[in-house]
Amino acid sequence: MTETKRILVIRLGALGDLVQCFDAFQAIRRRHPQAHVTLLTGPAFVGFGRAMPWFDDVWADPRGRSPLAYWRLRRQLRAGRFDTIYDLQNKPRTARYYWLMGPGRRPLWSGAAPGAAFPLPDLKGLHNHDRFRVQLEAAGVPDTGPANLDWLAGDLAGLALEGPFVLLVPGCSPHLPHKRWPAERYAMLGRRLADRGLTPVVVGTEADRDAARAIVRDCPWAVDLVGRTSLGQLASLARRAEGAVGNDTGPIFLTAALGCPTLMIMSHHTDPARSAPWGPDAAWIKVLDLADLGVDAVETALRLRPKPDVAPDGEPDGANAPA
Repeated sequence: MTETKRILVIRLGALGDLVQCFDAFQAIRRRHPQAHVTLLTGPAFVGFGRAMPWFDDVWADPRGRSPLAYWRLRRQLRAGRFDTIYDLQNKPRTARYYWLMGPGRRPLWSGAAPGAAFPLPDLKGLHNHDRFRVQLEAAGVPDTGPANLDWLAGDLAGLALEGPFVLLVPGCSPHLPHKRWPAERYAMLGRRLADRGLTPVVVGTEADRDAARAIVRDCPWAVDLVGRTSLGQLASLARRAEGAVGNDTGPIFLTAALGCPTLMIMSHHTDPARSAPWGPDAAWIKVLDLADLGVDAVETALRLRPKPDVAPDGEPDGANAPA
């Protein structure tokens, strides 16, 4: 079988959408180790895509809907001379890209577009993670397990964090306020964590500034890192944190994927059967209206790293064991 030479992977959307595709990205790269693989993603995540080890190039989706925008995209797609395209977005917009590449030779297409060489299988009832796996297996791309995320890291030297801490993620998309657990409840949770010797560390983007200020005002032990961390630094924080709790938002998908004990707080907007965080120690709690969710329930559901067993002499078990 001749090795495919040029590959395009389509995945638009927000941070959480990209994180949920990490395993799929790795599988595609390993299926085509010698190919030139390009990612087509949203403009805000071009830099993030370039940091990933699975792609040789990253293109920004133009997002425009005018005839001129589609014409320019058609010209770019045709010039790419792709042999295979994996559409992991599978929306009518990206299915239209298959049509744009005609007339004449079209690449092998995996996705929902009519006429695709690898049509989308029945994905009903599957979690997003399994949807991508099943789609790719139907296109001859075997599952390669959890993605290696060693590349995703950042220097924490300037953040001056000492002792054990828990990440609080009080933000989400600004246009979806019903997905936000009230900031005053995060502050109350933060005070309880402080009573247990855990520093609450608030992370997010500048869009979450008001929530962070409210938390720090009512919980003076909290550390406000909103707007101060790169995605690499956030990943390194997740690896060090005792746990993470937050709304249905990208950083929570990231902490879960990195193995940090993670609790997602869900409103009616989120279907856990499809969009629960995916990771070795991830959980969720859901109520229809987040105004009805009390701190007791969240604290009870909170995921934290297990404390090391302590031997009678006060040393952690195994501390004096021979190497």
